[in-house]
Amino acid sequence: MTLFVRVQCLRQKINHRLATPFEVDVREWNASKRSKIAWQNFLRNHMELTEKLARIKKELEATETRPKPVTKEEVRKIVNEVYYAEQLHRQRIRTEANAMSEAGKDRMNLRKFITKFRRDIASGARLTERNTVYAKGTVYAISQACERLRKYERHIHHILDFDEIDLKFYSDYTAYLNSQGYSINTTGKCIKVLKQIMALSEAEGYHHNSKYKDKRFKGTRIDVDSIYLTREELDRIDAVDLSGMPEDFAIARDIFMVGVWTAQRISDYNNIHRDEIQSVPMRQIIEDPDPEHPGKTITKVLDKEVKVINITQQKTGTKVSVPCSPSLLKILEKYNDDIPRLPDQLINDNIKEIARLAGIIEPVCVTVTKGGRHVKEMVPKYKLVLSHTARRTGATLMYLSGMDIYDIMKITGHTTPVMLKKYIKADTLEVVHKIMTKYNYFK
Repeated sequence: MTLFVRVQCLRQKINHRLATPFEVDVREWNASKRSKIAWQNFLRNHMELTEKLARIKKELEATETRPKPVTKEEVRKIVNEVYYAEQLHRQRIRTEANAMSEAGKDRMNLRKFITKFRRDIASGARLTERNTVYAKGTVYAISQACERLRKYERHIHHILDFDEIDLKFYSDYTAYLNSQGYSINTTGKCIKVLKQIMALSEAEGYHHNSKYKDKRFKGTRIDVDSIYLTREELDRIDAVDLSGMPEDFAIARDIFMVGVWTAQRISDYNNIHRDEIQSVPMRQIIEDPDPEHPGKTITKVLDKEVKVINITQQKTGTKVSVPCSPSLLKILEKYNDDIPRLPDQLINDNIKEIARLAGIIEPVCVTVTKGGRHVKEMVPKYKLVLSHTARRTGATLMYLSGMDIYDIMKITGHTTPVMLKKYIKADTLEVVHKIMTKYNYFK
């Protein structure tokens, strides 16, 4: 049986009668009318119905004080809101949850920012602090660090957000990287990249978490063992017969030698263009012995042209000019100043093999870090020859030749002697020889 509601008020001249969604068993309802006790028993057996009817009555009575009479539609609304209260409550929860979910989809989080950051630096849409595009090598290093963070998220089965990057995360993440056998420098790079991303996202207003700025939240870096090649070893590499090898081996050797004689990074020495090479007029004043007047000299002025390679370094944007040595001029002449290019990894692979063929196989003791621990290993020297060895070799040979360190900095692009000295890998005996040759004090 359907229950009806009736609202009457003589003062307001209203008389509303309408069916409600409430239904009861007609036999129970009729039996409840027989006595007061029967009615009370009915109410006790139907507590939910009783409470809802009481709420409807209370809300309808509250409309009596209103200046305007309650309408039939308003009565229906009150009844339905009470009857469907649970369903409406669940609907509101679902609506709010959906709204929060949609808001979450639009909200920038750490994972979204990292994805956008990687895409922007690769496309050139985001520039460095020097307002230059990110070098390819830098983009690759950042991408590798970001991929390691993603692997860690899969390891912990959780996607990290800005507010979770704190000291506990730092401890857990570095422990994970160590457990994976990454070197101290690799772990340090991962932390450095993450701090850079957190700083950029904070500056752009996406979060207010400053815990990553704690001095304990830092990327550790150590100076790894690396080698340089002596002039004698360079001559041996240059003398290797590559006639039976694929053409890219000879090209890789020439590109590597360009790196040696310019002391640049591979991102620069593997991308030299013809328009960066120029001939510069230079006047040189020399004093020759005077054959007619013993003990006296004749001043001569020589005008000549010197080839210079002007490079804007991709990583830093620093502009350097490198005078061409006879060895570098020979390579430029071979290619008519149009030096070919090869993939960086191919240069790495090929020059390592060429060094092996050149007999650069003496064992070298190196210290590496695995899982956060220092480990000493004996490695054949050729295995340590990489594209970056060219830059270290060039800087070291310049130093051993007696060149002033500040003049070397003008070629390599280093901003401080401390940074340059990390590239100089001469051993103790070579340094002693350099000092004794340069200064009369030791002669």
